[in-house]
Amino acid sequence: MYFINGIPFTYDELDDIGILEEDARIIADCETKYNTEELYNYSCYLMQEEFHPLLFEMELENPEILFNDK
Repeated sequence: MYFINGIPFTYDELDDIGILEEDARIIADCETKYNTEELYNYSCYLMQEEFHPLLFEMELENPEILFNDK
């Protein structure tokens, strides 16, 4: 899941996460569960506020802490 200010807006399917499937389930069971309707509503809210990071350019507070995939 990807969040912005605590609001989920999208997720990635994980094919090979590098940990055992059972461990992933244990971790996931402790997290908040969202259905597709909730994600859609949160995403729409962010778009209305022009705060959706996939659609609008945003200035980051701490870009140095982001993952560098290069």
